[in-house]
Amino acid sequence: MRIIKNSRLKALAAQHPASLPAANHWKKHITGKPDITNFAQLRARFPHADQITTKSGRTATIFNLGNHYRLITAIHYNRQITYIFLLLTHAEYDKNNWRNEL
Repeated sequence: MRIIKNSRLKALAAQHPASLPAANHWKKHITGKPDITNFAQLRARFPHADQITTKSGRTATIFNLGNHYRLITAIHYNRQITYIFLLLTHAEYDKNNWRNEL
């Protein structure tokens, strides 16, 4: 799996410095893993990952990073690409404002 805009992940983590260790752990375990070809395989590696369909009809994959953060991504399994959208605290995530951005 490749991360598109790794710089975006770094920038988002910089806004939430306490998330950096969890973001780096996630990055280490998602990149270079070509055996993840569908959500079931992803879920085996990341048991707390969830998929949702946005209002625009797109599928987003959400990861819990540690106990305090959510990383919102889009994964294209066929191309082995992960797009980074948002990194939010649980409180920010729970407001659901992010759904309008996707």
